[in-house]
Amino acid sequence: LTSVTIPDSVTEIGIAAFKGCTGLTSITIPASVTEIGKSAFEDCTGLTSITIPDSVTEIGKSAFYGCSGLTSVTIPNSVTTIRDGAFSFCTGISSITIPNSISKIESNVFNGCTGLTSVTIPDSVTEIGESAFFGCAGLTSVTIPNSVTTIRVGAFHFCRGLTSVIIPDNDTVIENQAFYGCNSLTSVTIPDNVTVYWSVFGECENIKVTYKGKIYDYAHIEDLYNLFR
Repeated sequence: LTSVTIPDSVTEIGIAAFKGCTGLTSITIPASVTEIGKSAFEDCTGLTSITIPDSVTEIGKSAFYGCSGLTSVTIPNSVTTIRDGAFSFCTGISSITIPNSISKIESNVFNGCTGLTSVTIPDSVTEIGESAFFGCAGLTSVTIPNSVTTIRVGAFHFCRGLTSVIIPDNDTVIENQAFYGCNSLTSVTIPDNVTVYWSVFGECENIKVTYKGKIYDYAHIEDLYNLFR
């Protein structure tokens, strides 16, 4: 199977509908579709691009998991929910814009997207989920908007290429190991009203964190964590 045209009588692409169709290179999703189901295109490694129509409101769990050939994805503002692992291990995607209709980036959504070099997080997002960008080694910088109040466990774990992070200036909670293994990070400023959990910067050997005017290098990073215990 190399191509599929879905008629406009279809409103939902169901669970694992095209899972493992490795020869599929193109697909046209009509404007009648409102939901792309769990694992709908999982491991469709030949798929190079996908346009999601602005009728779609939900992209299911692992919908495009392992679509390593994908280089381009357009997510419209109609989408309000992107489920866990929807684009995990889409290693060919280099950039992604998350629409401002999204309030939560769920767990593992972009886990293992090693080719990802840039991501735009809109100020509609209030939470970045657990391991959301785990292992995105090509990501070099990220700006977290002031709308974000929670950065979950391991959100940017092993983003080894990350050199710059802007932390929002609000009552944000950064959970355990959020930036663990980001060993290219050299300088981060934590705003006064942010709460940092244990080992947020684990294995970040080159890090210097500024908090309330004091600088904590990696040798003294535990002194920073102890302030919040």
